[in-house]
Amino acid sequence: MRHIPGSLVKRGWGRYIGRAAALAGSLPVTDAPVAAAMPEADPPPYFTAHVFICCNRRPDGHKRGSCAAQGSEALRDYMKVRAKELGLKGVRVNQAGCLDRCEFGPTLVIYPEGIWYAPKTREDVDEILTAHLRQGGRVRRLMLTEHDVAPKG
Repeated sequence: MRHIPGSLVKRGWGRYIGRAAALAGSLPVTDAPVAAAMPEADPPPYFTAHVFICCNRRPDGHKRGSCAAQGSEALRDYMKVRAKELGLKGVRVNQAGCLDRCEFGPTLVIYPEGIWYAPKTREDVDEILTAHLRQGGRVRRLMLTEHDVAPKG
């Protein structure tokens, strides 16, 4: 039997998939850490967690700024190296185009849960790697919510 993390039901695209599965009774909802979320998936998932770090670069002086101009590329490179050093298996870290949270950048999102973070330093990245990806918790002080959307204009 498959399990869906509880946060997947509450946030993002998984909210719809998780609710449908839970209502159908085919997949119980759990708050298990990412690494244990789908232990018997068939076939097993290629990655248990996928981290997308915005590395979008806009022209200098753009009113919304950009994550790359705020150091996201260096944080991405650091996160990739640290994930390997920490031995995090099944975790994929890669860059993404614009995640549309430019004013909060650098930003990243971790799937399958759809948890958003705005790390600014290597220490922030270390905390996300340890607390979220290794231990299955959250780093609340760095999290973005659905309310963290800058007005377009």
